[in-house]
Amino acid sequence: MARRTKPKSSPKPKARPKRKRGLLGWIMIVVLMFGVVAPVTVTAIYRFVPPPLTFLMVQRLFEGRGFDRRWVPLSKISPRLVGAVIAAEDSGFCEHRGFDFKAIERAMAYNARSAKVRGGSTISQQTAKNVFLWPHRDYVRKGLEAYFTVLIEVIWGKPRIMEVYLNSIEWGPGVYGAEAAARRNFGVSAAQLSPAQAARLAVILPKPLSWKANKPGRYVRKRSGTIVARAGVVRRQGLAGCVFR
Repeated sequence: MARRTKPKSSPKPKARPKRKRGLLGWIMIVVLMFGVVAPVTVTAIYRFVPPPLTFLMVQRLFEGRGFDRRWVPLSKISPRLVGAVIAAEDSGFCEHRGFDFKAIERAMAYNARSAKVRGGSTISQQTAKNVFLWPHRDYVRKGLEAYFTVLIEVIWGKPRIMEVYLNSIEWGPGVYGAEAAARRNFGVSAAQLSPAQAARLAVILPKPLSWKANKPGRYVRKRSGTIVARAGVVRRQGLAGCVFR
């Protein structure tokens, strides 16, 4: 009598090691925390709380340049200064959503044919860089700058972006923010700036360690006159309306 042979059972699929799955889960949690939760949380906090020391401020302290920063609300900063910085740095501030692609294209075209480097960053991008990131240029920083620019545009809105920008920007050796800059250069508060004084402060933003608002050279004086005229256009055409609505 022939023996019945048992049918061979198909081999069971090997179970994936639990250790690998657990490690992958922890990696995903860490990426989620540091890539999404932490940046969004910090940005949300800064919507209401003045941002503390920035990377640039710490760097300047180590360089021995001192520290003078006096945070004031936007309501205590002259609209003349708001108009001047929009005229000088980002005339489309109220129109874009963080990025001015036409300005970026113009900057790229200029840099391709010139030894000098021209930036196309908006006030929103400058604020994101100043508050959250380090000052040196590299691709990682530019990517994070774009990320934080989107966050502050969504979470803060234009008035808060302008308020943080005017309170955090470097305006001289160890001088940060509009209040400290106004008092250091002209002996007045940020609310009392004249059109000419506001224009001079706006002009020196690209090179705050070299150019002087209170002792302007030929270029700063000439450029200030241009910014006064452009600030008048900003006022008449309502180009700063998103800040004061």
